[in-house]
Amino acid sequence: MKNFCISLICLSIIVLTIVLSGTTPETKDEYLRVHIRADSNLPEAQAVKYAVRDEIVNYLTPIVAACESKKALQNALKSHISDMEAVADETLKKHGFTYRSTAEVTAENFPTRVYGELTLEEGYYDALIIKLGSGEGDNWWCVVYPPLCFVGQSGEGFRYKSRIAELIGKWREKYN
Repeated sequence: MKNFCISLICLSIIVLTIVLSGTTPETKDEYLRVHIRADSNLPEAQAVKYAVRDEIVNYLTPIVAACESKKALQNALKSHISDMEAVADETLKKHGFTYRSTAEVTAENFPTRVYGELTLEEGYYDALIIKLGSGEGDNWWCVVYPPLCFVGQSGEGFRYKSRIAELIGKWREKYN
């Protein structure tokens, strides 16, 4: 019963903090997305998109982990644009592609998307867009702020997590 009460108090504090701050996690302004767009929908272009994704995720993971706010992450991403393009270009070259990549941090209109239990409504979102070649093929995407991805790979692909759930879990371990 004591653990239940402590968990309830912790949850109440989190909810009150969100309500009193006037900003909810569902606000479009709170999210930063990453999109890697393939050159085309040909199988080889889609396959290299995933190879680029793996290298970009490896490159960005420590950068994302070091940022405590969306603004800090946007600034970090902007300062590493040429490095991200170099990582993508090297991966493309390694796989025999002659086209290059372009990267930018921008705001774009996206359709409604479901990301696990999270639904991102249609609207404008800030995003890191990496185009491979023409960028006209299907894309891979994730939410990098708040940190819902970029936590490495597990045996079944990328593992996604929420920083809030992680903090609550650590708190429970400490007090159980």
